[in-house]
Amino acid sequence: MTIHCVNPLEEAGWDEALAPLPGSAIFHGAAWTRVIQDTYAYRPFSFLGGAAGEPRSILSVMEVDSPLTGKRGVSLPFTDECEPPGADADSFPGLFRDALDCARRRGWRYLEVRGGKTFLPEAPASTSYYGHRLDLRDGESALYRRLDSSVRRALRKAEQSGLTVEFSQELAAVRDFHHLLRKTRQRHGMPPQPFKFFANLHRHILAPNQGRVVLARHNGVAIAGAVFFQFGRTALFKFGASDSAFQNLRANNLVMWRAIEWHVRQGFTSLDFGRTSLDNEGLRRFKLSWGSQERPIEYIRYDLRTESFVRALDRSTGWHNRIFRLLPGPFAQAMGSVLYKHLG
Repeated sequence: MTIHCVNPLEEAGWDEALAPLPGSAIFHGAAWTRVIQDTYAYRPFSFLGGAAGEPRSILSVMEVDSPLTGKRGVSLPFTDECEPPGADADSFPGLFRDALDCARRRGWRYLEVRGGKTFLPEAPASTSYYGHRLDLRDGESALYRRLDSSVRRALRKAEQSGLTVEFSQELAAVRDFHHLLRKTRQRHGMPPQPFKFFANLHRHILAPNQGRVVLARHNGVAIAGAVFFQFGRTALFKFGASDSAFQNLRANNLVMWRAIEWHVRQGFTSLDFGRTSLDNEGLRRFKLSWGSQERPIEYIRYDLRTESFVRALDRSTGWHNRIFRLLPGPFAQAMGSVLYKHLG
């Protein structure tokens, strides 16, 4: 199989060529690449199996070049799961070998792929997570019946609280969501992503009709929200946030259910809830309570210094959470603006 390395932003018709491939997702598309490049200046590389204009399989990678955390390739940064589109046991090893050749030429410390492990059975998982996906094809009534009883009670309470829910692609809604995100990230002991990142999400994904912000308001004030992406017939819950002062109104539940209803009515076939750390049992139960199906998500990481597959820690939780939880909001925001470029 012939393998080409291209920059997806320089390929005419990239998304059209990508769309028919099994496993393709919004993260492989040009819009996400632009978001990451415009925000963090990472360099994209896509390895294609087959003809350059009609790829049969793809491994997309971005180069993270940081003086703090080193130079490495990630497929793909700031994603939860990134299975290589169209890849199989025959094509993926060749794509992976070419990516490693590129890694050696460019001096990467390691190459991390957030999917594709089934095609390299000899590789140990570097990090493992839970994934959850909801099949939307049975319709609203069947989906409602499958909800956990606690979710149905929360929805009744939210509906009785007089909350309103809006769907938006406007920058003003993104600002309202980011305000909630700053509160949520501090509550969890994590710095918030810089607003520049969300402004680029608006520019490249939301405004071109590949996603929406869903906000629940109480007396006109946003108290909970979520950002959803859409690609083909698949929707993805990417970010969620809320104001804990209104937790008793169960606005998060109403946001999720209204989003499920909307995606069903628009003809989407599945809703992906993203990844969950193995030790975050509360979040795992929340996602299962919507009737979703659970699956493992496994990353692989190849260390170019030792020429071997290695394991890595899930750093979602740790001592850093206690520190960021105590930081003043403006300082945590400033730290987020600096740190995310180096994290990838």
